[in-house]
Amino acid sequence: MKGLMAKKVGMTQVFDENGNLTPVTVIHVEPNTVIATKTKEKCGYNAVVLGLEDLKKNKITKPYAKQFPENIAPKRHLKEFRDFEGEVKVGDQIGVELFNTVRFIDVTATSKGKGFQGVMKRWGFHGGRASHGSKFHREAGGTGACTTPGHTLKGVKMAGHMGCDRVTVQNLKVVKVDPELNVLLVRGAVPGARDCMLIVRAAVKK
Repeated sequence: MKGLMAKKVGMTQVFDENGNLTPVTVIHVEPNTVIATKTKEKCGYNAVVLGLEDLKKNKITKPYAKQFPENIAPKRHLKEFRDFEGEVKVGDQIGVELFNTVRFIDVTATSKGKGFQGVMKRWGFHGGRASHGSKFHREAGGTGACTTPGHTLKGVKMAGHMGCDRVTVQNLKVVKVDPELNVLLVRGAVPGARDCMLIVRAAVKK
């Protein structure tokens, strides 16, 4: 499994070789540092731990700093990728060139927070009639039966906090890989706000 951590820059549009306009998301892939490797003999599975974005040593605790080798600066983001494809060792830098032969990717991030929202925006309810005097425009309606069962069952869709969820968008097509700018262009939108941390993997289903 090929995977890296990256940052979302924003959206733009490019033209392909046929002159068709394609909306793309620009992903900045800073070089990920290999912090540790795990083997099946020692840990029970094969994995690689990658780190992104340096931290000052006076900004972290001693237990957190102990997991980094002496010649590697502490990192803000750590992520373990199981069954990582390719031979790597501690201290190696892995960049956007990892996706040179990948056509489709999956992107995971924390979605934008929307705050407290009603059922129409949160769940797509149609609401009541818009006619005068309907008294039922944007409400959810009944949430439970009267005597039986006499209470609201679990899982009923209601108003509440929307967003700030872990979201994965699958099968995004890779439009361009630019090793000079450390940039990856993918077709369509990816979750998360601008400059948020993304987990980019080779597509599982493609």
